[in-house]
Amino acid sequence: MIWLSEKIEFPPYESATKDGVIAIGGDLSPERLIYAYQHGIFPWYCNDDPIVWHSPPQRMVLYPDELIISKSMRKILKNGNFLITENKAFEDVIYYCKHIKRKNDVGTWITNKMEKAYINLHQLGYAKSIEVWQLGTQVGNSDMKLVGGLYGVEVGKVFCGESMFSLVSNSSKVAFIHLVQSNRYKLIDCQVYNDHLSSLGAKEISRNEFLSQLVAYI
Repeated sequence: MIWLSEKIEFPPYESATKDGVIAIGGDLSPERLIYAYQHGIFPWYCNDDPIVWHSPPQRMVLYPDELIISKSMRKILKNGNFLITENKAFEDVIYYCKHIKRKNDVGTWITNKMEKAYINLHQLGYAKSIEVWQLGTQVGNSDMKLVGGLYGVEVGKVFCGESMFSLVSNSSKVAFIHLVQSNRYKLIDCQVYNDHLSSLGAKEISRNEFLSQLVAYI
């Protein structure tokens, strides 16, 4: 396993483990994070571990024109029960993504250092959020309740999704669909396979194919 130095660089992709671990160590500075995402690499580790950097051999992605919206989801979107905003409550979104209980919960991978690092990226204009509120609330109203959302990192025409949450059924799907239909991105990077995103049209492609498209869309 290769430990990173202070120099902002990563080892060749061929040196990654079969699970996609390419290096460990380093830091979460904005410069290293931006460089990592521009090269198809992301941090994913637990609180007591050193920083672990990943570039999976199979990458989960969604092409916007392949988005699948079920009939039931179309009804939910049509009913207009949600108010959607962008980059209005980034810190709240990452907080909920960090603390919400999930199925088969094994603890969060969003460490305190990661939370701070992505807030820094947001302040620099790289990390973005989508927020979902209940209908009838107004932005700036202290009584409004955030019920879902997602956040990730924007590199060119690629959105690298990090995490999402729901306090109300389907609210994270509403956020994701809004992101995909914004027409700002050519590719949504979902990192690794999960059934939730597969049901929305995401699929796995090889690392080489992903990296080729990443370069083109950046």
